[in-house]
Amino acid sequence: MKIASDDLSPQDYVALICEFSGQKVEPKVAAELWPKIMQHKWVLSEKLGRDVGTKVACLDFMENIEPMHQELHDAQRIQLLKALGAQRIDRSIWDTISETQPPKQIVNKRIILPLTEIELARKHAVIPPRTIIFFGPPGTGKTHFVRAIAGILQWWYVEISPSILMSDGEDRLGANLKTLIEKASNLDEVVLFIDEFEEIAGSRDLASRIDKSITNEFLKQVPLLKRKDRKNLLVCATNYIRQLDTALLRPGRFDCIIPVGGLDDQGRRTIFEHYLWNTNREDVDVDRIISMITLFTPADIEYLFQKVRQLAFEREYVKGEDYRVTTETFLEMIPNVPSTLTNEIIEDFKQDCAHYTRY
Repeated sequence: MKIASDDLSPQDYVALICEFSGQKVEPKVAAELWPKIMQHKWVLSEKLGRDVGTKVACLDFMENIEPMHQELHDAQRIQLLKALGAQRIDRSIWDTISETQPPKQIVNKRIILPLTEIELARKHAVIPPRTIIFFGPPGTGKTHFVRAIAGILQWWYVEISPSILMSDGEDRLGANLKTLIEKASNLDEVVLFIDEFEEIAGSRDLASRIDKSITNEFLKQVPLLKRKDRKNLLVCATNYIRQLDTALLRPGRFDCIIPVGGLDDQGRRTIFEHYLWNTNREDVDVDRIISMITLFTPADIEYLFQKVRQLAFEREYVKGEDYRVTTETFLEMIPNVPSTLTNEIIEDFKQDCAHYTRY
């Protein structure tokens, strides 16, 4: 069978490869494989002294040659992931976030579903976001959200801090940022997370020469990453969104700008009960405690449990008998854990939500 490749669409390549080899591949991959299959057909025909036919060439290539290329590609990918310090995050982390937290609903509808319900998203021309900013007060769970996204998608999680980028000196930060994003942008199924984003992409208005060059580099790299047809996410988090360069916050660079603020009662309960289940305890009046920690962030609740568990450990050590945490134990320790949030911080956050939120 003679096939005029110039007249074929990516879907035609998919159909041909499936018909000849029984294997289904993505349209983009099929379009890349077909010229290689035709080259393989010529090599086989020359080697055997006869035309082997397209079907035989396709079947032999997919069964014998392509797996070798894929194994090499996988080995290189794993090596790069190791170099980037990639981690696998457990799916269960998603369940530690209350369904009543608005960011969870936004993330699920805008990010998770379009990336998992691919055919439905394609049918309705919904394009999944590639670049995201989480903003909100310190300790409100921005990093936790990013890890939860990687967990529920079962993608690799790569966290980059400004200190890592500056490990070769401040002058090298821009170059290191460029190298890292270029490497990560060639990987599939990776969540690349940059924390303390304001330290990398702060406003250029009063910035030093080095800081301006770093922000300029980021402004160049984000569109380049989005142009690559890959299944990956760049997620940045900041406590101080007002410090970011305004060019980064305009539509076109970051697809979503999502606020992560204080918890409601159910949100605090979900996190409190997550830590409570493996605490050595008697009955605890959860409702009473939740009503007393209205300004606590997820990080504050975690710290409260650290203090309570340490106290229980020390008391059992001294008394030499089983010590179980009670409601009174929490009431004793709550005054020793200052809340991160204040009414002033919450008011500023509301203003930032109104001004910057976009999804």
